[in-house]
Amino acid sequence: MTASLTRPVAPDPYSLLPAVPSFDLRSDDVQQGERVPDVHTNTSAGRNVSPHLAWSGFPPETRSFLVTCFDPDAPGPAGWWHWTLVDVPASTTELAQGVGTPDGARLPHGAFQLKGDDGVAAYRGAAPPPGDQVHRYFFVVSALDVPSLGLDRDTLPGKASTAAVFHTLARAVLVGTYQTS
Repeated sequence: MTASLTRPVAPDPYSLLPAVPSFDLRSDDVQQGERVPDVHTNTSAGRNVSPHLAWSGFPPETRSFLVTCFDPDAPGPAGWWHWTLVDVPASTTELAQGVGTPDGARLPHGAFQLKGDDGVAAYRGAAPPPGDQVHRYFFVVSALDVPSLGLDRDTLPGKASTAAVFHTLARAVLVGTYQTS
């Protein structure tokens, strides 16, 4: 007998957090509510290339950013962390396509990546199980009131996101989708 993946759609995880103002997040690669291009996936058609992201309109008192990609629709109770970039300087307002490589060579000075749920400290793209429901990929930039969350490279993404809740001044969200047949 094959296990069924039929289940309810998970809630928007950010709607469950304390309300904060929003700011603008855009991408040359991922469009709100649209399918994530294959190049940004962890599939046979993909290459795990992190998408371009740019943001504006955040509070002037912002001292750093946390950038994440999270899939709440992964089959399990805790979703799936695809990318966590911490301690992004407040002077950074754009990440070029492809900066999320394992070597981190193109990351903003001082920023670093945490290991995602696949165990790699890099961007790992969309990879829903074949035949599963449409998955949503929440690309989120949180404007923080501290220059650093004080985390190290062994910190888990969930812990980083929880720590950020206590320092979030505003949040920008861009949601892409992906489904494999």
